[in-house]
Amino acid sequence: MFLSAIIFGLLGSFHCIGMCGPIAFMLPVDRNKPVKRFFQILSYHLGRLFTYSLIGLLFGFLGKGFYFFGFQQQLSIIVGLTMILVVLFPKIFQKISFSKNISKIIFKIKNSLGKELKKQGNDTFFTIGFLNGFLPCGLVYMAIFGALATSNAFSGALYMFLFGLGTIPLMTVVVYLGSFAKGNFRKNIQKAIPIMVVLIGTLFILRGLGLGIPFVSPLEPVLDAVDTTIKGCH
Repeated sequence: MFLSAIIFGLLGSFHCIGMCGPIAFMLPVDRNKPVKRFFQILSYHLGRLFTYSLIGLLFGFLGKGFYFFGFQQQLSIIVGLTMILVVLFPKIFQKISFSKNISKIIFKIKNSLGKELKKQGNDTFFTIGFLNGFLPCGLVYMAIFGALATSNAFSGALYMFLFGLGTIPLMTVVVYLGSFAKGNFRKNIQKAIPIMVVLIGTLFILRGLGLGIPFVSPLEPVLDAVDTTIKGCH
């Protein structure tokens, strides 16, 4: 499951180029000092990873509630089906609009981001990355679904952290080289993203069905407890 988060990030970063690429390219890095530029870019990525981890922590905590009440596997199936439906019927989900309060928050984040892009302080790049992580993004939403399907806050944070980690290589290349992925190559990758989302959605469904598939199906906590009790009696 955690491997799927990294793959999600790697392939999804081609989508990120279109959404967050302009922000990465506009980073006020010092292009005359390679070492300083490296740490500035690193700080930007750490800011994004911190935000993703916080979001994963929150949704992983919510997922723990479902796990506690025995709905974890049902939730995994719902998450998997949602991922697949988003790919099959994108127009339906595109019509879902944010509430006015959320739209105001997003507007404030964008304004703050614009101001930070004009600065060059020591904490500027971390702040830009931190704010960048809160911007609306379909791939991030898919990763959040994955974090929600985990069993605790730490797992949710780790899932989102690994997702963010997967986006770093390509986003770093964007900072150094600008928009390099053009033409048929980028189009083919963009076509592969929905397929990847469907595969990961299917993985979540299989996990929820509890078919006993190695490395996919979750362990049954009740059975584990019984086995431990039996061993203790012997």
